[in-house]
Amino acid sequence: MATPYRELFDTPGTRALALAGLIARVPLPMTGIGIITLLSAVKGSYALAGAVSAVFVFTYAVVSPQVSRLVDRHGQGRVLPLATAISIAGLLLLAVSTFVQAPDWMLFAGALLAGCMPSVSAMIRARWTALHRGRPQLQTAFALETVFDELSFIAGPPIAVALSIGLLPQAGVLAAAVLLAVGVAALVVQRGTEPAVETNALARGRQRSMITLPGVRWLVLLMLAMGLIVGTIDITSVAFTASLGQPAAASLVLSAYALGSCAAGLLFGARVFPFPLHRLLLWGGVATALTTLPLLYVAAVVPLALAVLVAGLFFAPTMIVAMSLVERQVPAHRVTEGMTWLLAGLNVGVAAGAASSGQAVDRMGPSAGFVVALCAGGLVLISALMASLAVGRLDRVEPIARTVTDAG
Repeated sequence: MATPYRELFDTPGTRALALAGLIARVPLPMTGIGIITLLSAVKGSYALAGAVSAVFVFTYAVVSPQVSRLVDRHGQGRVLPLATAISIAGLLLLAVSTFVQAPDWMLFAGALLAGCMPSVSAMIRARWTALHRGRPQLQTAFALETVFDELSFIAGPPIAVALSIGLLPQAGVLAAAVLLAVGVAALVVQRGTEPAVETNALARGRQRSMITLPGVRWLVLLMLAMGLIVGTIDITSVAFTASLGQPAAASLVLSAYALGSCAAGLLFGARVFPFPLHRLLLWGGVATALTTLPLLYVAAVVPLALAVLVAGLFFAPTMIVAMSLVERQVPAHRVTEGMTWLLAGLNVGVAAGAASSGQAVDRMGPSAGFVVALCAGGLVLISALMASLAVGRLDRVEPIARTVTDAG
């Protein structure tokens, strides 16, 4: 019996595609923490470090959908090298500015340029969509990509911090630039899996953004709310374990969250679900919101780890369903932009969740951070309901199904 993931890689070129995507997506989570580690060490100011990192995150959130829009119109092979070169120039400017003690405005300029980084996760998903549109394998591909996203956010920050502390402060940012160049170059040369550019789309000229579609707009808000929960759990778990005198236990808690999400994502991608997508989205949103309630009552590390493990179980499946819905809501030649809006919303949510929960923890203690998570859970519930209603009328295609072929 062939597994769904083995079937997925039976298509020629998919192994190289997955590897290039895995390399090219790690620089995104490396860059934010790399900037903070670099500037806190060189400038001695966490306020400046946080501000420059925030400029990078929010520039990425605004610019990456525009880069993806250009990709949909002109192709990955033409747009990605230019966007990547601009982003790498920004990362180099950040590193050089700290070497020569340049004015602070150059740090912000570097962060702005670095924020032109393309959404590699959306590029890879667009290639999977071109390969498997309308086939059960697409759900499996989205599941795999969600797990890879999780892995990049698990591995990226520790790598950046270790390099910055162990070698030199600029090493984390420079390593992100190198990995971005290598990963995108490896992706661009793979022309066999690149989605074709529809010439009719080029002839139409200026088109409205995909964020204007009601279904996409509510899905972006859902991803932002889920990102709020992730960012809040990250910061509050660190503060909570430190308040118990067990700061090292934060890694255990955060690993439990990632483990729950990755395991659920892999299982979800290989299962049969005879329900329409919009209903699965609503159930995922309800479950995600409910999992924020136990966080208010934890009083020790182990209960906290168990609580975030359960919370993580619903993150990846909900994101997989949201991506599947975007693929069905937007025109085929605009799928990269549509997916990028969701990923941008998620990243903004993570940054905003970390910032807001950090303020709450500083003012009222670690438990206040979990109140922020509860509020974010309420936003998840509302946005999941509205997104389900918005896309329900259009989601009339067959339910998610997975047919596993018998290799024997």
